[in-house]
Amino acid sequence: MNDRVEALRAELSKRGVDGFIIPRNDEHFGEWVPASAERLAWLTGFTGSAGMAIVLHDRASIYIDGRYTLQVRDQVDTGIFETRHVSDEPATAWLREALSKGQKLAFDPWLHTEAGLKRLGAAAGAAGAELYALDSNPVDAIWEDRPAPPTEPVVPHDVKFAGVPHDRKRAEIAESLRDQGHDAAVLTLPESIAWLLNIRGSDVPRTPLPLSFAILHADATVDLYIAPAKLSSETRTHLGPDVSLHAPEDFLEGLDGLTGKAVLVDGATAVAAVTQRLKTADARLTMGTDPTALPKARKNATEISGTRAAHIRDGVAVTKFLAWVDAHEPGTLDEISAADRLEQFRREDNLMRDLSFDTISGSGPNGAIVHYRVTPDTNRTLGDGELFLVDSGGQYLDGTTDITRTIAIGEPSAEMKDRFTRVLKGHIALARARFPKGTSGSQLDTLARLPLWEAGIDFDHGTGHGVGSYLSVHEGPQRISKLPSNVALEPGMIVSNEPGYYKTGAYGIRIENLVTVTEVETPDGERPTLGFETLTQAPIDLRLVDLSLMDETERDWLNSYHAGVREKLAPLAGDAATWLEDATRPV
Repeated sequence: MNDRVEALRAELSKRGVDGFIIPRNDEHFGEWVPASAERLAWLTGFTGSAGMAIVLHDRASIYIDGRYTLQVRDQVDTGIFETRHVSDEPATAWLREALSKGQKLAFDPWLHTEAGLKRLGAAAGAAGAELYALDSNPVDAIWEDRPAPPTEPVVPHDVKFAGVPHDRKRAEIAESLRDQGHDAAVLTLPESIAWLLNIRGSDVPRTPLPLSFAILHADATVDLYIAPAKLSSETRTHLGPDVSLHAPEDFLEGLDGLTGKAVLVDGATAVAAVTQRLKTADARLTMGTDPTALPKARKNATEISGTRAAHIRDGVAVTKFLAWVDAHEPGTLDEISAADRLEQFRREDNLMRDLSFDTISGSGPNGAIVHYRVTPDTNRTLGDGELFLVDSGGQYLDGTTDITRTIAIGEPSAEMKDRFTRVLKGHIALARARFPKGTSGSQLDTLARLPLWEAGIDFDHGTGHGVGSYLSVHEGPQRISKLPSNVALEPGMIVSNEPGYYKTGAYGIRIENLVTVTEVETPDGERPTLGFETLTQAPIDLRLVDLSLMDETERDWLNSYHAGVREKLAPLAGDAATWLEDATRPV
């Protein structure tokens, strides 16, 4: 990587700037990016889903969150890059110390929001330096074998899975725009466009996104900016006459056409190149939230029915996999073979289109790396007396799944059982939660952590993320996390319930089910009350449960959950049915 960093420094010198910021995201600000936008990975070797690097002529740094503190050390040359935690050691603090008076720190305006640039600019200014926008990305200039942008086909997403036709969705969102006094909304997130227009693509790994931009007008018409080669005649017919098609390179010109109009953009995800162009065009700009975010998060009845069905079929695949692992002696399987076999089980389903993310298949100490990705160099056997953590999911036409199970390989230690049971207690507490309408996920987060806190331990990731419907496995705006959130949980939202524990160099534990928010009847209650329905259907390893730590209510929940898993999956589990019967026995 040193040659690439030096090549970048040479390119920066040619352009008369002193440094450059390299975020992981692309111009759409999504979690997944196409190969052509993996600039951070190409330059540094870091392949995590979030991060940023800054390269100056004499120093360089890379910023990651708590999921990647171990991974970054394995993938990045720490002799070149200083590794820093994005919250504890932010880039703003480093810039104040690393930059000198009069220096120019360059950035690509297609890869940053205005809010992000404001923070970085203040830090640069404190050092007497300044931010400087470049017309083109210098990483692209030195990346000789950079892949071409994707042109994968875009297909209609059948209303039998979507539940609502796209003309109705457009009309409802357009009505909300009119009610708020907006003439148009600029949509920069491909998942928003995919949901709004009932289309899906395959431009990025693991998520069926058609990379594109769109302008939704208050009359419910749409200008869609997408590569024409992606659209078949069937898809063009599906979109209909109210969706006008344009080449992506015409997007900025389309923004110019909004002169004088009241325009809504999502300030958290719309990049500076977009918002600054709208300001230049004298649009009356509102930096708000994506108008599709909440309607997309509140799944309709068809989507909820579909995801229930998808989770049952996914549960069958996971159950067959768990039985298969148990049938092998310790030391005879490895992480790669296990991940491959799990994918094979999933692909037996004819509605499965892809994994929803690269499977996390972590044995022993690799399981302690929260977002571990196995490679031939890191591949370990599933050893006797170790834990095996497998976090995986599938993209089905009727739903998106995400499940984590931690499995005992051989005899677990007393400490492993203690930690696992505390994680399970937190999982159960959240699954059983009842809460008044208007409650946010951050108000529930403590429920999942309290059994761990009582032992002086915790986990450094969120407890739950939103999940899409044959869309992103990580979907907002809802979440369950320590981080403050003003987004209330609403019926139809899908979130994960995934507390964990990670002992560096030894093992990792996580128990993850997806749940959907439901209305709960409280005959004597005074306020509307909500709760969770668990969607994920697969056994939790009873060999790791210390029953002495669980109260009667927790045991009843576990037995009830396993009874439901057994009832739903046993008729479909084939040769794994006998194993399933034992794995879900009452305790």
